[in-house]
Amino acid sequence: MTAIAITQRVDYLSERGERRDSLDQNWVGLLKAAGFCPFPMPNDLRIAEMHFELVRPRGLILTGGNSLLEHGGDAPERDACERGLLALAHRAQIPILGVCRGMQLLLADTGAFLVRVAGHVAPKQRISLAGGARTVNSYHEWGCYDVPMEWTVEGRSRDGVVKAIRHNVRPEIGIMWHPERLEPFAPDDIALLRRHFEGSPCR
Repeated sequence: MTAIAITQRVDYLSERGERRDSLDQNWVGLLKAAGFCPFPMPNDLRIAEMHFELVRPRGLILTGGNSLLEHGGDAPERDACERGLLALAHRAQIPILGVCRGMQLLLADTGAFLVRVAGHVAPKQRISLAGGARTVNSYHEWGCYDVPMEWTVEGRSRDGVVKAIRHNVRPEIGIMWHPERLEPFAPDDIALLRRHFEGSPCR
């Protein structure tokens, strides 16, 4: 199977004094269903860079969880690691998918201004997408209504919050729902993963 680098959230277990990297096991199932092998990246930039060069993944997924530092987040090691991996992926010219926080990072990295949004924590939400509409989930408190000029808006919620984006030049997309949390996995999301990551040759 083709390897896809995937980032992990940081969880703090106060009763044990531990900071843990963690990844929802559903990501393994979702990527397996799409024909890919996930390769989790540790939140240590130097080690993550070594893994990236050894594995030479076909793509990078920036997952959800943890707010960005500039929006009250408490995982500086994750911010540093993901920004470093983003730079590596740009140099390698491999596809990038940003999911929830991951999409926020893609936007922030290009100068977008995120604001607090209400009503976007719900197991079901109807959104419009290029070519139609669908029901997804939504678990975020930060979002935007406009995007930098290098992005095209591919989806919005009924109140105008941006829900999906596509870069005008680079192979990068972002979505504000969690495909790994849908049960069963949505065929549309499996198809999206295949289209996005199969189109780029390995380095």
